[in-house]
Amino acid sequence: MNSYHLDYPLEVDSDIKNLMANAFGALVHEKEQGVTGYYNLPEESGLIVEEIKKRELDQKFDRIVVIGIGGSSLGTKAVDHFLRYKKVHRPIYFLENPDPVAIRHQFEQIPKENTLFIIVSKSGTTIETISIFKTALAHYKIDLAKDNEQLMVITDIDSPLHLFAQEYGIESFAIPKNVGGRFSVMSAVGIVPLSIAGYDTLGFLEGAKGMFERFFMLHEEHILQKAAFIYKNWQQYSMNVLFSYADELENFNKWYVQLWGESLGKKDPAGNPVGTTPIAHIGSVDQHSFLQLVMEGPKDKTLTFICIENFEEEIAIPDISLPHLAKTDFVNGALFNRLLNEECKATMESVKGQGVPTDKIVLPFINEDSIGELMAYYELLTSLVGAMFGINTYNQPGVELGKQILKTRFMQK
Repeated sequence: MNSYHLDYPLEVDSDIKNLMANAFGALVHEKEQGVTGYYNLPEESGLIVEEIKKRELDQKFDRIVVIGIGGSSLGTKAVDHFLRYKKVHRPIYFLENPDPVAIRHQFEQIPKENTLFIIVSKSGTTIETISIFKTALAHYKIDLAKDNEQLMVITDIDSPLHLFAQEYGIESFAIPKNVGGRFSVMSAVGIVPLSIAGYDTLGFLEGAKGMFERFFMLHEEHILQKAAFIYKNWQQYSMNVLFSYADELENFNKWYVQLWGESLGKKDPAGNPVGTTPIAHIGSVDQHSFLQLVMEGPKDKTLTFICIENFEEEIAIPDISLPHLAKTDFVNGALFNRLLNEECKATMESVKGQGVPTDKIVLPFINEDSIGELMAYYELLTSLVGAMFGINTYNQPGVELGKQILKTRFMQK
């Protein structure tokens, strides 16, 4: 299990208790009434893992290409990046952004033979995804009738993409109707490519399931307290800064930014804009560029620190004393694991001394269970804050206007 330490100045009085109780009740209602289905994915998706193993889909390909964007790729990419140094036989490539230079370069790196192309789009009409898919068809000269075993689709039942797959006999997996893209990593969206790649997706699901179960048994009250502080103080602390002390968490950071920003940047029932801005950094790299602002700039941020207790890599700093550089010798002989985590502790202590609200999450290891639990934690936290704001956490009306304008611009060409 991951460990969580909250150091927010929150006085849990009767008002806060009522706020937390009401938000908790809202999530119970969501779960029981099927408002959103992500709470049930750890159990439901176990069947997908069994099917993939039974049909030996994880033995048929040398590599996987995921064609998707946003919620259709970020969660999968976060897990893959976190576990990237594990001995997995099949790499995953992600074709996301319609950047012509990046697309051309990636096509040059990926051979057609023994490659599985997975097209992921909940709506089935995501313009970037379908455009890149068309380009892959042309580049690799994929025959939809003869090469259909190299194609797979993950989408909503009866979406245009699902109907397309049916017409050509292409394998398809369904995304539950009540699971939005940014909450879908534990659905087929993440579980299918990660399982085929060879990751322990059952362990990933078990980590998430444990967090969900403990939360609904009221054994994870710290999540409620953190949500309450964010809600009560969001106008003063308008930014949530995540400092992740591991390169392996870089794409998790990006997943967090979408989850938080797209879920909580809304108008409340009175029509007032609400939401805090998510910012994500990698420690210790980014503390050299951002920490000064936190320390002496406006006190409008909360900071979350994530570190990994055991990297399972025993690389020591050599006991070498270099001319003119003796003042760095105090770390000689220490493991890099310790150096990074001590930097995390020192930075956290320094910002706390400036009155910045902080909390800390410690992952015991780099494994599937840890990242599954962490992602479940953030999904719950997001839903709680949304419930406190009284908004629909699971829609994204602000995104649709840009899509409509894009279509209009192309129709006018």
